[in-house]
Amino acid sequence: MRKLSIAVVLAAAAGGAAAQGQVNVICSVQAEWCNMISTVYARTTGTKVNVVMKGSGEALAQLIAEKENPKTDIWFGGTGDPHLQAAEQGLTIEYKSPSMPQLHDWAQQQARQSGYKTVGIYSGPLGFGYNPELLAKKKLAVPRTWADLTKADYKGEVQVANPASSGTSYTMIATLVQLMGEEKAFDYLKGLHRNVGAYPRSGTAPIKAVARGETAVSISFVHDGPGEKMQGFPVETITPADGTGAEIGSMSIIKGSRNLEAAKKFYEWALTPAAQEMAAAAKQFQLPSNKAAKVDPRVPDFKKIKLINYDYAKYGASAERRRLIARWEKEVNSLPR
Repeated sequence: MRKLSIAVVLAAAAGGAAAQGQVNVICSVQAEWCNMISTVYARTTGTKVNVVMKGSGEALAQLIAEKENPKTDIWFGGTGDPHLQAAEQGLTIEYKSPSMPQLHDWAQQQARQSGYKTVGIYSGPLGFGYNPELLAKKKLAVPRTWADLTKADYKGEVQVANPASSGTSYTMIATLVQLMGEEKAFDYLKGLHRNVGAYPRSGTAPIKAVARGETAVSISFVHDGPGEKMQGFPVETITPADGTGAEIGSMSIIKGSRNLEAAKKFYEWALTPAAQEMAAAAKQFQLPSNKAAKVDPRVPDFKKIKLINYDYAKYGASAERRRLIARWEKEVNSLPR
């Protein structure tokens, strides 16, 4: 019923619009959300939507590779740091939406610091996913702090994505550096490495592994937990008591877009309350950036989370990302486990 009501609202908003050509989208949110926005937008506007799904690190790599001959019009979702790097590298264009005043301050700040080359569309905190059944079976406690994950009890029981391909995992490194200082953060990552069973490419893969009983604990965005739980999997989430960071999921128009007007229309639509409420309909529980969007009760309550003052400008810079990931590869990923 919820999906149907959203479609009806959008159909009315579209006003029976005539066919609008096509728009090519890299989508860096979960597959169900990507499929829902593309299907509803196509049906309500007549625009053909071509979607490629990629994690935010891989999406940025594709845009860099295609810089001279872009095949993408819009990059939708994924952690904000790579969007800021794309802006810095001239891969995206300045576009100041008339909807900007309707957005939360954090979404507007993301736009301002990029020179309006990206905008925040949702936010979500970093934390841990865990499988309570597996923890009980293995007699493991629920991890409550970052330090808990380095305890010998968790050896082989933690999954976190590879930061070279995953914006989620890069957010983890940047969070730890800001929380602990860089040297202590890398000492921590070396200790964590001993307990990591796998570094999958995608930021959502670890919590899916938790849900399916393949690992006990993941480092994930906590908004990825409720959707797995709704499917009947035993998964819970928690944010570390000693502090954590949050992503600002973003959206950008690609420089050299072949369908620029169609891209701008999609961009405007994606900032509307009705479009943003689709996230919850697709079992995704980030905080929407439009202040008028209804907030699902399963969205994490930011007031109850100890959040660091994440420096999006500094850690969204290309040189800083490259440096931190290179250091992780050299000093952490090269170690035996």
